[in-house]
This record gives sequence, C-alpha cells and structure tokens, in this order.
Amino acid sequence: MLPAAVPSRQHTVQPMVTGTSVLGIVYDKGVLLAADTLLSYGSMAKAQNIPRLHAVEKTVIGASGEYSDFQRILEILKAKALEETTTSVMDSLYTEESGMTAENTWNYLRMLLYSRRSKFNPFWNELLVAGKDLKGKPFLGSVDKIGTTVRDNFIATGFGAYLAMPLLREKWRPDLTEGEARALLEDCMKILFFRDCRASPRIQLAKCADDEVLVSEPYELDTAAAWQAEAYRQSVGELEDDGGW
Repeated sequence: MLPAAVPSRQHTVQPMVTGTSVLGIVYDKGVLLAADTLLSYGSMAKAQNIPRLHAVEKTVIGASGEYSDFQRILEILKAKALEETTTSVMDSLYTEESGMTAENTWNYLRMLLYSRRSKFNPFWNELLVAGKDLKGKPFLGSVDKIGTTVRDNFIATGFGAYLAMPLLREKWRPDLTEGEARALLEDCMKILFFRDCRASPRIQLAKCADDEVLVSEPYELDTAAAWQAEAYRQSVGELEDDGGW
C-alpha cells in the first residue's frame, strides 16, 4: 500500500479577492478608521458587505489586499490575545504591565509580515493598526506586506494613498474633534468612490478612544448630491474640446 501523499505547501502567489483603501486619522481624543465593505475578484464586485475593520482586544485592525490573508492574520492575533489572557509567561511579546496595546500589536505584525516575506510567502496585505501606544496616547500605524512600518497622524492605504492623502494633509490638525474627523474621512471615502473603480459607498467606521473600541455597522454614504454637478448634467457635445476627460 502506498503511503499517503504529503500535502504540498500552499502560497498566495498573487492577491485574488481583494479590498481597497483603508483610511486612518488621529483626532483630539482618539483614532478613527474608515474602510468600505466591497471585495473584488479582479474587475468583478464579488461581495458587497464584508467588513475589513476588526477589533482584537482594544486594538482595531484594517486591511487592504487579499482578504483570505487578512483572515489568517486575524486568527494569529486572536490566538496571541488568548495566550496573553491565559498565561503569564515572562518572556511573552507583551509584558504584563503594558498589555496588548496597539503599538505592541503593530510591532508584532512588523515581525510577522517581515518573517513571511523572508520565506517568500508574504501576506498580501497593507494593514492599519489603531488604538493606544505604550504611554496611553492615541496610536495609528501601518504595516505593509514586506514588514515596513509607518506611524503618523493620518495614513491611507491602496488608492487612498494617492487620492485621499492630499485632502488629509490639507485638513488635519491636532485639535480635530471626533465629528470633524468623521466628516473628513467620509469626504475622503466619497472621493475614493468617485475615482477608484474598486471602491464602494457602503463603509464602516471604527473608533478607538480612551478604553472604548467601537466598530460601526456598515452604512451608505450620501453621494446623490455630487452627481448633480453641472459637469455631470451636460451632454458630451456641449463640453469644451472633444468632451473627453
């Protein structure tokens, strides 16, 4: 009798089912994240209502890129969180004093994604991490698929890095209120819906403030008024030049 075949190693060779931009901004009392709920299979809108913002303990993780890889990252983080609540190993990644803060999670993800990249089996994601740092202050950081990290007061992944960052740079200030930060993120998400063909007007917001972590239910942005602009209501023949974009 022949022995059973050993399963071959499975790698994500390229992203297949993907999500687009995730935006994050620090405001006066915490951090807000925003992402839409669309997953695309190439040029096809495969799933319309899939959340890409998830809370792990008191940290929120958002992801662009391959969704199955993001699911695996969440499994690893939840296992790490369970380990921290059931053990008191002194050489644990997170010390008992600091807990599983967003900054520690960000550093852990940096090592995890760099390790996978070094084995030529990367997680095809760009992640945003929001919560608190080791000093208890609002924290926002990103990690890409090769383990490169950035910490800033506003960050955008995917097409948001090109289309939303100019508006975030112009409008951000240290004393932004929660309402102003939310309005700014919603404006950016509307821009992405109009300009990114893989984006959707159905979005989620996540808030990390004090010891409170909230992830909203998906809701629709009001984009109807924007389509009433004069340029959209003119026939092509009435536009200047050849009517092209």
